[in-house]
Amino acid sequence: MTKTRATAIGFTAVLLWSLLALFTVGSAPTPPLLLNAICFTIGGTLGLVWTAASGGLAGLRRVPWQVYAFGTVGLFGYHALYFSALRLAPPAQAGLIAYLWPLLIVLLSGLLPGERLRAGHMLGAILGFAGAALIITGGGGGGFRAEYLAGYGLALLCALTWSSYSVLSRRVGHAPTSSVAVFCVATAIASWMLHFAVEDTVWPAGAVGWASTIALGLGPVGLAFYTWDIGVKRGDIQMLGTSSYAAPLLSTLVLVLAGIAAPTWTLAMAALLITGGAVLAARASMGAR
Repeated sequence: MTKTRATAIGFTAVLLWSLLALFTVGSAPTPPLLLNAICFTIGGTLGLVWTAASGGLAGLRRVPWQVYAFGTVGLFGYHALYFSALRLAPPAQAGLIAYLWPLLIVLLSGLLPGERLRAGHMLGAILGFAGAALIITGGGGGGFRAEYLAGYGLALLCALTWSSYSVLSRRVGHAPTSSVAVFCVATAIASWMLHFAVEDTVWPAGAVGWASTIALGLGPVGLAFYTWDIGVKRGDIQMLGTSSYAAPLLSTLVLVLAGIAAPTWTLAMAALLITGGAVLAARASMGAR
């Protein structure tokens, strides 16, 4: 597989993730850990079926347990934080903060051996975090809302978790993409256990709720992980960080078109600042190369 093809495959995950917020809202009022459990059960089963069909099950035994632990923590942490953030704060605003991860991927990849941070990286970071600050201080146009701070904080942790996971995946590049299926199954098991320990069971409501939850498990919390794994391990990780700038705009546009988010100037400006920051940081990386 060529590096260009692997990068293109990785970008399909970005397109799927642009639907993550929409389906998460549709799955309400299912609590975060239960939603995690259902979605990763679907995504893990999908991966195991594909692995068995391609004859890759035997190779999973050769993967070190540390790799499985790393992948499980990354997937479990990101989605538990994301689902919680969108339950505690307006989905469009919390989703935009979570989508600081494309910018953070470019910044963190600048710390890898042979790379260095440049002025463009720092200016991009300032723009991106200015967009996040605009959301927190301006909300959806109604000023500062203290009751949403927990959700915004979880969204920021979510962005840090996924960007760190993506960059550190380089260090486990020898692990086959089929190992992601084990990450998903382990995440599902952990989510089921924690759900029954700390949450009340509230299943998705009606046909829309179940359709949204199943769509999450098949796409953004299923197929997307496998295509993203191929991209970050075999493709151009900084190019993926660059192309991922589309994620916050696409996700916000989907929510506005669905009538879930109001098309306010505050939301538009925050989306442009976060996207522009990622683009500027990516241009600094491309210029250096």
